[in-house]
Amino acid sequence: MSKDVILDKYARLYEIPNQLALLGHEVECFCLSYQSHENGVWDESTNKKKLKWHSKSYKGIKKVNIVSYPFKLLSNIQKLKPDIIISASDIPHIILGAWVAKKLNIPFVADLYDNFEAYGQAKIPLIKTLFHRALNQAKIITTTSQSLANKIQNDHPNVKNIFAMPSVIDQNIFHVGNKVEARQYLGLPLRVPLIGTAGGLTKMKGIHELFDAWEIIKKENPECYLVLAGPTELETPLPQDDRVIYLGLLAHHEVAKLFQALDIGVMCIPNDEFGKYCFPQKAYEMLACHLNVVSSAVGDMTYLLEDDQLFMNSHELAIKSLDRLNNLTNHNIDVSTWEMSVGQLNHKFNALFF
Repeated sequence: MSKDVILDKYARLYEIPNQLALLGHEVECFCLSYQSHENGVWDESTNKKKLKWHSKSYKGIKKVNIVSYPFKLLSNIQKLKPDIIISASDIPHIILGAWVAKKLNIPFVADLYDNFEAYGQAKIPLIKTLFHRALNQAKIITTTSQSLANKIQNDHPNVKNIFAMPSVIDQNIFHVGNKVEARQYLGLPLRVPLIGTAGGLTKMKGIHELFDAWEIIKKENPECYLVLAGPTELETPLPQDDRVIYLGLLAHHEVAKLFQALDIGVMCIPNDEFGKYCFPQKAYEMLACHLNVVSSAVGDMTYLLEDDQLFMNSHELAIKSLDRLNNLTNHNIDVSTWEMSVGQLNHKFNALFF
């Protein structure tokens, strides 16, 4: 995610332990860095929570010592005598968490924030077999989407507690704002229709559908502008057009400004083994800003949005975007909070383990 879970306090990998700590649990987190972060211990405990983070990184020639990490982790966790082990992040961490839980005869919980089988690491020999064995061991599995929950339930019918817990957002950042002020902040045209998106502007992310749709939209609506922000790639060049505005890489709070500034927000989701099971956090970010949204008809978006917001191809994207520009009616959807989502998980803990 190009974020530091501990220092950036980023997304579900931070918020699940943080919210559990705020609910009264004593939480210790062990992070193995693949990107040569600093080793250390960060204690966030206050009079309201007990939360401690441990980070381990094997740099340079010491990377060969990573084979000893599972045994050191087992020893550290054994000293803590926890009631539950929760494992997340990717396939190796799920396997490792299940192994430690089995060794210590402790209930195991797995959190899947993506369809990990779509990751490159799933091609490592035997790793998918070990991953499925780990999931079969879990007492509870949480997933980022209902589509993924359905898949996991089908693959692991003996696991009785599988439920979707989509990643939610910081509503102190993403909220309804003043459209004119947001446009002024970003230097955007004030009195014309704006369609756009933020995120990976790459073929893998399906952005070519928006680029193809733009060729139709710009002819049908000569006042409309396309506004883009996020990382690009040479193989998928941005449309060369006077009415295409590229804002580069925006800070997190500036993405909220963009969503407050737009008239139509577009989400392109590839219909592949990743896209079908993800829950784009961008959906909640746009909806929290009361932005009119159109999205690929893929995965959980078919549950979340109305038919008039969903498209199957670039032609439908163009038509539905133009229609919504003529009828800017929001489909307001309540966006959950981390406190509410983790509270649901905590309820299941209490029912099963305590």
